[in-house]
Amino acid sequence: MSKTTPAVTSQPGGAPEKAPRIWSTTLMFVMTLAVALVAVPWYAITHGYSVGAWVLFVVFLYANGMSITGGYHRLWAHKSYDAHWSLRVIYLIFGTMALQNSVFIWASGHRVHHLNVDDEDKDPYSIRRGFWFAHIGWMMREYESGKPNLTNIPDLKRDPMLAFQHRFYLPLALATNFGLPLLAGWAIGDVWGTFWLAGVLRLVVSHHVTFFINSLAHMWGSRPYTEENTARDNPVLAFFTYGEGYHNYHHIFAHDYRNGVRWWQWDPTKWLIAGLSYVGITRRLKRTPGFQIQRALLSMQFTRAQEKLAKHHQAGHSHIEQLRQRIAHEYETFTAALSEWAKVKEQWLEEKKRLVVEHWEHSQLQQRLLEIEASLRMQRRRLRIISAQLA
Repeated sequence: MSKTTPAVTSQPGGAPEKAPRIWSTTLMFVMTLAVALVAVPWYAITHGYSVGAWVLFVVFLYANGMSITGGYHRLWAHKSYDAHWSLRVIYLIFGTMALQNSVFIWASGHRVHHLNVDDEDKDPYSIRRGFWFAHIGWMMREYESGKPNLTNIPDLKRDPMLAFQHRFYLPLALATNFGLPLLAGWAIGDVWGTFWLAGVLRLVVSHHVTFFINSLAHMWGSRPYTEENTARDNPVLAFFTYGEGYHNYHHIFAHDYRNGVRWWQWDPTKWLIAGLSYVGITRRLKRTPGFQIQRALLSMQFTRAQEKLAKHHQAGHSHIEQLRQRIAHEYETFTAALSEWAKVKEQWLEEKKRLVVEHWEHSQLQQRLLEIEASLRMQRRRLRIISAQLA
């Protein structure tokens, strides 16, 4: 990976020059933060906030967050499911209110991020360039890596709803950020209290919660599925980011509508999408096959077990040699399972083509595939025991 960075250019005299400042976003971030730190507590001391204003703060905060995670991210950037037009309208209203640019620009940049993750020259918010850059700095200067390039979203350009939002983004953003909080405040009889909480504070919190995915989720947490990039799984971040904190999983299985793939993992965006599928508002939900998930987890376990073995230099030690043999045996079992899975899957595809089975989920082949997945789960448990002994 190149260590050069587009953050600096050269002047004629050879002195370094920073990328030009984007004053619109810089002033927006600075001014909203200043108002949140000064005006919000000042109003609390001088007037106090009503319960209704706090409720609206939470409602708008979650509406913004879920519209970014469920709409901008999983629906449009990754096409992980389809949604009824009514849900897409809601996503657009509150996604625009989140003030993170149009779907066109957001989704295009995010697709570039996944394609070039961690590349200092191509990833728009590469964590390799530091926490500040990945969190917010990449939006405050005209870095070459962050310049919009809409050639990678031909599918989204065909959507007239998204085209309308992109064309009229500025007036729509102003209308939602001023109009909705003021209108809601008028409805409950607390205009200014609602504006400071559900308008200003909500915007600042919403921004930085989302930005944590670009920064902290690439720095803090575990990597159970892959170490080929910096993305981490972190249940703490998942709680504050509507399920987006399971980022290591997301970067290896980006087209899965779930980020928290286990039933107990906090992912309200996943639950919203799945819940709405029962009434037909969402459909064609994409799920990564369980076998692929187990394969990724086991591959990482084998890698780490081998790393632990490499740290033990007692080649003749009977205990270490036994563990080494057990790991070698488990790996042979693992490769055999992968081979059998491929063979059974191919047989199923052939049967499906010939229409031998009408309901493949009840066929013997499907049962065998499920058995192989179960065997991989058992193997993961055995490897955990071996790894514990190595430690």
